[in-house]
Amino acid sequence: MTQGYRDHAAEIRDDFTRDQHWEKLTQEEHAIWRFLFERQARILRDRAVPAFIDGLSGLGIAADGVPEFERLSDVLEKTTGWRIVCVPGLVPDDVFFRHLSERRFPSTSFIRTREQLDYLQEPDVFHDIYGHVPLLMNPVFADYMQAYGQAGLRADARHCLHNLARLYWYTVEFGLIATDDGLRIYGSGIASSKGESIYALEDRRPNRLGFDLRRVMRTRYRIDDFQETYFVIRSFEELFEETAQDFQPIYDEMASAGDYGPGDVLPEDRLYQPNPPGAEAA
Repeated sequence: MTQGYRDHAAEIRDDFTRDQHWEKLTQEEHAIWRFLFERQARILRDRAVPAFIDGLSGLGIAADGVPEFERLSDVLEKTTGWRIVCVPGLVPDDVFFRHLSERRFPSTSFIRTREQLDYLQEPDVFHDIYGHVPLLMNPVFADYMQAYGQAGLRADARHCLHNLARLYWYTVEFGLIATDDGLRIYGSGIASSKGESIYALEDRRPNRLGFDLRRVMRTRYRIDDFQETYFVIRSFEELFEETAQDFQPIYDEMASAGDYGPGDVLPEDRLYQPNPPGAEAA
């Protein structure tokens, strides 16, 4: 059981939501948000996809402190029909998918400590709100997230979640997108990480492969280090069109197909070169 569950178990609703209690956040917690925001703002200026930067601006997510979920939700709902719901930590798969399928994004409310600035095991409010929520202002990506939630409910009933989890990991969490100005970040796990924001785009070690749905679903991933492989989409429209379907035929195919390792490169893979090194922010 996570710390969040222990502290707030009495107030958790049946759908695993609870109140944010923004007014109880401390000056230190707001200061940590400010430090993380300002650090990532410098790093992502020329590394994040423009839609991410536009989403931050449109939502008014800034360095002054942890945002109030209700205020963000009011803006989101008017733009793409999404709202943010506060949850105490990681929630069961079916609960998570249900929220997404109904255009609700589950976010934790706790923030990492200063000892965890560069790594923590479970998502915190900076990862969830700064990393995920800005792209929910983009209509196509917002539709993709809802479609993923609907696919998750079907996959849960068919016991195929391991394949679908890889799709989320390599897109929503660790996705790259090709633009006229080079590769850009859209995955929240990269966007909320100082080190991986630079590594994913500019280091020569990881593979950067063209997105292919079946390839993604067969590829294992790392949870304990920077990724060995990133998949590159060409547009959010491509991502939505590739995934807005019933995956059952693909799951049937996957059942008799082997997995690929996190660092495998196949002869048919489309390879992208890293971006030229940019300025590393402190």
